Amino acid sequence: MGDHAGEPATEAFVEYRNLLFTVAYEMLGSAADAEDVLQETWLRWVEVDLAQVRDRRAYLVRITTRQALDRLRALKRRREAYVGQWLPEPMLTAPDVAEDVELAESLSMAMMVVLDRLSPTERAVFVLREVFDVDYAEIAEALGKSTAAVHQIAHRARRHVEAGRPSTVVPPGATRAALESFRRALETGNPQDLLDVLAPQIVLVSDGGGLKRAALRPIVGAENVQRFYFGGSHRNRGTITCDPAVVNGGPALVVRLDGELDGVMAVRVEDARITGLYYVRNPEKLTRIASGTMLTLR
Repeated sequence: MGDHAGEPATEAFVEYRNLLFTVAYEMLGSAADAEDVLQETWLRWVEVDLAQVRDRRAYLVRITTRQALDRLRALKRRREAYVGQWLPEPMLTAPDVAEDVELAESLSMAMMVVLDRLSPTERAVFVLREVFDVDYAEIAEALGKSTAAVHQIAHRARRHVEAGRPSTVVPPGATRAALESFRRALETGNPQDLLDVLAPQIVLVSDGGGLKRAALRPIVGAENVQRFYFGGSHRNRGTITCDPAVVNGGPALVVRLDGELDGVMAVRVEDARITGLYYVRNPEKLTRIASGTMLTLR
């Protein structure tokens, strides 16, 4: 891009880069893959005759969507061979991202897990329509489908998402309070304090990617989760410290073991108790924790 500095194509790409990254990340759940999609988008964008482009933002989103959709289909096949549970790559975000309720919910680990259950086309339609408010005709053009077909896909995707998302939107303050109780229990090693903040049917999903110890399947139930953290080989594993952070637009914990980064913990909270725990330990997914990433709807 350096050779094109100051040119209209470069200026437009730079103006919408954060938006394009967010679109790609929402579709892929991987910052590294989102960056690759942006590179591919740029290579195609510089070949476009800008005199023929009526809406540069829409055109760039269209290119990004097509590239992300191609990559998502390939990733779906790769993830079938993933060791254990797959979780999105967590990213530190600026605290003001949480103030945008729509964006924060769509980026939350809980929602990203739900989106990963959709087909690639359903996910693309849902993200473009529900998160970025792209009209149906533009989505149809981006995906090479009829507007009627996109309406049907959107309806199907919304139904799947509604079945998996929390029934109520929990204020960030309530999530932070539950997370603080969880943090104290984890750091002090108090099993009862941990049970007190966990919902009876809590689900823990941990992602080690075959590189770090993690449960190969979701762990269900408060007592089972408590044993996962305080039983067996975990009992003498070292000193745990947890630093509050804003990850994917919501409250989270950066967990360290004897001072070394061990993972990122995001939660789902309902009725003041934690109903979902998402623990990313795969070191290949923790590279963005050192610095924040700008995510935007604009």
